[in-house]
Amino acid sequence: MKKTIIAGLSVVTLLASTSTAALAYKGDPNVQGPNYSPERHTAMQAAFDAGANGFQNWLKLMENKAMRLKQVITNSDIFGEFATAHNSGSDAVTEFRNKYNLGTAGQGKGQGMRDGSGYGRNR
Repeated sequence: MKKTIIAGLSVVTLLASTSTAALAYKGDPNVQGPNYSPERHTAMQAAFDAGANGFQNWLKLMENKAMRLKQVITNSDIFGEFATAHNSGSDAVTEFRNKYNLGTAGQGKGQGMRDGSGYGRNR
């Protein structure tokens, strides 16, 4: 019994240490993530610099990305707000996220699908 518990804890510890090492770039703008490319970064920055006029370019860059941000930024006016916040710094981005209820890092608030399917109840 003790060997099983120790083996289980060592596996959990190993998984936790490798997953935190892989996520080290999140939240630090000075570290590039695994999907970073200089070309996409330049195109994205050009879209932000264009303000509301960069909305269509931003949409093209984000077309293969499934994220909550695309559900909120649905027109050039909202994109203009987002671009201004992005260019102003992290405090402005936080205010934008709070205004549109995006939560942290666009991941929502961990509330799941909110359709009652938790704990195997709606199967």
